[in-house]
Amino acid sequence: MEIGQTRRRFLTTLSLAGAASLLLPPRARAAEGALETTTVRLANDGVICEAPLMVATELLKAEGFTDIRFVDVPVDVRYGSALAGSQADFGFNFALFDIAALEELGGETVLAGVHIGCFELFARNDIRSIVGLKGKSVGLQRSPPGLLRLMALQVGLDPAKDINWVAGADARVRPLDLFAKGEIDAFLGFPPEPQELRARGLDHVILNTAVDRPWSQYFCCTLVGNRDYVHNYPVATKRVMRAILKTTDLCAADPAAIARRIVEAGFTPSYDYALRTLSDIPYSNWRDFDIEDSLRFYALRMREAGLIKSTPQQIIAKGTDWRFLDELKRELKA
Repeated sequence: MEIGQTRRRFLTTLSLAGAASLLLPPRARAAEGALETTTVRLANDGVICEAPLMVATELLKAEGFTDIRFVDVPVDVRYGSALAGSQADFGFNFALFDIAALEELGGETVLAGVHIGCFELFARNDIRSIVGLKGKSVGLQRSPPGLLRLMALQVGLDPAKDINWVAGADARVRPLDLFAKGEIDAFLGFPPEPQELRARGLDHVILNTAVDRPWSQYFCCTLVGNRDYVHNYPVATKRVMRAILKTTDLCAADPAAIARRIVEAGFTPSYDYALRTLSDIPYSNWRDFDIEDSLRFYALRMREAGLIKSTPQQIIAKGTDWRFLDELKRELKA
């Protein structure tokens, strides 16, 4: 699926965001060299927080791409698998998934951090912290169980023994609904699940990775590329990254306009959920946080938990490339 947009609407969006200078001057683009390919495939699972990827089409066209495709990837399929299998060239992935994918598959390259957390842990009103989850039932619909296991270990709980996990294996019974009905004790969700729970009058959150330490100090969402594409097409890779990081800035500058665009394009049905998500996520910090430090943090926690065998440095050496990010931080610093 490719998202179309009129030139007038695109320029209006740029104007609203105060970003009329987003397009790179032709002379500067020429200095980078010619595009090795004009095709790019973007992995998409419709998750609202991935809006910078969803609205990048026009800026990708401005970078010289003529064949821009969105590849549907089910939310329960790791992007590492899609990228390693050459189904897509770029996508957004949770840092924890990056590390697992790099140890198991090695087909992706982590290129940049996009934003910090969007996961929220809802609980019954009498539960005040993760420690209070001991002996309780916790639901997971789409969120990675590994994240909450790491959180439990941080406070001394044994995730295998102390928590009763309720996963969304049966599509007819959503853990989110079980929590809303009071049939389980807690629920870990990410957009649009937290927005749906609030709409249903449930707002007791005991942990929010966007604001609560240590999770709020590290990237949640990362930009990843197919390793062969990054290696074979460095000019194209940098231009893809530039377009996506610019749309990340647009998400921070005008979340209402971006929310309208992703709804109009059919990526998500609810404008209210989209606007709330985009307004809550701090997209503006992609320049300031250290993506390598974030991978090191998660890899160390995962190694301590026995989820991976590789050291953080082995993961970083095997599956990252910061050349383009360093250049773009300098180029887009204004």
